[in-house]
Amino acid sequence: MGQRIAIIGGGIIGTTTAFYLSRNNQQVTLFDDGTGQATKAAAGIISPWLSQRRNKEWYALAKAGAHFYRILMDELTLTKETDSYCRTGTLLFKKNDPLLHKLTSLAEKRREDAPEIGRITRLTQQEITAQWPSLRPSAGGLHIAGGARVDGRSLLTAMGTQAAKSGCCIVPQKVQAVVPESGGYTVHTDTLACPFDAVVLAAGAWLPELLSPLGYQTDIRPQKGQLAEITLPRPIEQLPVIMPVGEIDIIPATRQKILVGATHENDMGYNLAPDPQLLTQMVSQAADLLPVLKDGQITGHRVGTRAYTSDFLPFFGPVAGLPRVYAAGGLGSSGLTTGTIIGKTLADWLLDQPSCFEHYRRQAVPAVKKMP
Repeated sequence: MGQRIAIIGGGIIGTTTAFYLSRNNQQVTLFDDGTGQATKAAAGIISPWLSQRRNKEWYALAKAGAHFYRILMDELTLTKETDSYCRTGTLLFKKNDPLLHKLTSLAEKRREDAPEIGRITRLTQQEITAQWPSLRPSAGGLHIAGGARVDGRSLLTAMGTQAAKSGCCIVPQKVQAVVPESGGYTVHTDTLACPFDAVVLAAGAWLPELLSPLGYQTDIRPQKGQLAEITLPRPIEQLPVIMPVGEIDIIPATRQKILVGATHENDMGYNLAPDPQLLTQMVSQAADLLPVLKDGQITGHRVGTRAYTSDFLPFFGPVAGLPRVYAAGGLGSSGLTTGTIIGKTLADWLLDQPSCFEHYRRQAVPAVKKMP
């Protein structure tokens, strides 16, 4: 048998890592009690090519993540159009025509080395309404054929199920401590103490709780995110994922269920209580573009805790001074885009296989530092 590997955190990074390690005959144990997990609460838009963030490393990671989804769907033996992942296209709006023109030019340039963007189309207000009669835009928009939606809960279930079939042991308990021992590590929960050869720390917003007893600190803060699930009185046409002006997105889960969100609430700690007023406000805002939402009912909500860094950049890599220990986190609102490629990269490293982000392995992750 292979290495004994503990993965702490069953979100998008941890579960992807477990999936790839398990199918390569490693002895994997995944620890996660599910509390506040951002991935299970998330539904995301995979369209990083439209981002205007200037950080080149972030874009390289997000672009690789978008490309990787098609590989992952094949290796999960799922079709490309599932509850987990569906290539719906993305429809995006901007405040004015010059900004939309600028974004169109950016997308066309990025398509040169990211052909999965697909067809890029500027649509007038009338063309949008003709194609999607349920929409009532106040201006034209940009349609990207390669955009997709991902449902975090469904994706975790698919990967977790197949990891378990490959021998991964899933322990629904919170890890209390990771203790270095001679030649490895012991992972402690309230009821277990298990030895491992290697450890992946991917506990999201709770990562500082694991690192602090080991004498390390990391720049992570929690951020609350809420999504509203709206059930419509009758099915409508299949919509693309929609990015209106502002912070909210409109994500069609089915032709009769629409997700709207998400909030970005700082200074809320690990509060997981839904806020009906905020949920209603988001739906009301989305209804300006999709009026049928006014006839629907909020039949559910999703609340999770994202992990953010002060520079809003994710990190992953080896922890200095702890052989065979890797840490990853800080994905923020790009978790569903970047998390799977990070998990695959961590698995490659533990298997001593080359990865597309090999340069990250050559130095300790800078976001995790020894306490003074």
